[in-house]
Amino acid sequence: MPDPAAPPTLRHLEQLMAQLLDGVIVVDPTGVILRANAAALKMHGIDRVEDLGATAEAYAERFTLRSGNGRLLKRREYPLFRLLGGEAFPDETVQVAPSGDDEVRWVHEVRDVAMDVDGGDADYLALVLSDVSARFNAERRFKAMFEANPAPALIVRLRDLRIVQGNPGFLALTGFLQEQLAGKSLFGLDLLGGLADPTATRARIEQGRVLPQSDAELLVADGTRRLVVFAGQPIDVTEEDALLLTFADLQPRREAEIALQASEQHLLAVFDMAPVAMAVTHHADHRIARVNAAFRSLTGLDDERVLGKTADELALWETAAEREVAEAALTATGSLHQHEARLLARGRDPIDCLVAAQAVDMDQQPCVLWVYQDVTDRRRNEVELAAAIDEVMKDASWLSRSILDKLATLRRPGPIAAAIDLSAREREVLGLICDDLDDGDIAQRLNLSRNTVRNHVARIYAKLGVNRRSGAVIWGRERGLGSHGL
Repeated sequence: MPDPAAPPTLRHLEQLMAQLLDGVIVVDPTGVILRANAAALKMHGIDRVEDLGATAEAYAERFTLRSGNGRLLKRREYPLFRLLGGEAFPDETVQVAPSGDDEVRWVHEVRDVAMDVDGGDADYLALVLSDVSARFNAERRFKAMFEANPAPALIVRLRDLRIVQGNPGFLALTGFLQEQLAGKSLFGLDLLGGLADPTATRARIEQGRVLPQSDAELLVADGTRRLVVFAGQPIDVTEEDALLLTFADLQPRREAEIALQASEQHLLAVFDMAPVAMAVTHHADHRIARVNAAFRSLTGLDDERVLGKTADELALWETAAEREVAEAALTATGSLHQHEARLLARGRDPIDCLVAAQAVDMDQQPCVLWVYQDVTDRRRNEVELAAAIDEVMKDASWLSRSILDKLATLRRPGPIAAAIDLSAREREVLGLICDDLDDGDIAQRLNLSRNTVRNHVARIYAKLGVNRRSGAVIWGRERGLGSHGL
């Protein structure tokens, strides 16, 4: 209740103070605390004026104050003492805690008011307090998140579009120091280059509107630029209205794409110059996407006729069944090796080929690389050689048996070639067998035990595919072994 004994001016002030949402503390020039409204008491966690302390000195004994950035204030820096010293402070942020309590309980925004009754020196002094604890806590949380966020980010003040702060992620990305950014104009620094629509982007920033994701060339400290995608969001958790710009670095992706393009260019050059016929088909529909010069030469088909067509539409394979077998094998394993096939070329006889294929990615699409090795001439030579051997062997009475065996091996490769599997000792033992020596004589001649000779003989029989001594003798003599060999 207002004090009826109080001077009229103070009573009127007290009535006015009771209606205010802001807190008011009134002191006289000597430092005595005269009045405080309910809002001021609530901002100090008390119910009575007496609990503030009778004087400014007593107030300093009961409450610990810190600056807005958390620095512990000395008594002469308390707003009450600065007020008594005649200092003006239109807005001052202080953190308040009960004395002995290290945890901040309230945050006040303080301004000074001096009142005089007769137009002379001030008769009363007042502190006007606004509780900004919620805003201060929000700003503190935002600052902590801004600093800890690994994504590069900038805070830009809206009233003049000057940079307030860059977070560690932005500094690391660009190489700038904080002092090189703070207070600088966003557009004066020309941070954002390569914008698709610079005028529209600047207008949105000036109006404090949301910026959708856009690509830009971001200036870095060494004067070069990095490809980024950025977005903007207005924020009201700082002291002034601001815009939060966040960035994502696309430069590694750009460099990877450039490297991939260069690699693909090199591969295409190799593909085009390769002497073996090659074609690339899309995995999804088997349509031909690319062929090389060797393919065009082999098949007689040019790009205009080939590209976009399937092998069946071109009647490339002699039979669809051959192609289906090859594609099934490719689907099962992802690759195909040494598959025999016959291709049909324009104006030529069918072409015997060995076909290989491998699943690959080309132009960021799943494809298949086909390689066709022309073996027509080799097959023709093999057929001609076999026919010549057959002709010779029709009358082979004048040839030795060893020559006949060699001709037969060429004509019909098989078990005869197994003779090369005999070890040097086995060939030596077989030569003595062909000279009609028995196991004892062989053992004495080679200075071996009879059991060792028997083991050698058993292995020789197994390798030659015979089961008696006479078979081994015939086999060996036909090949020139022993003193009786042909």
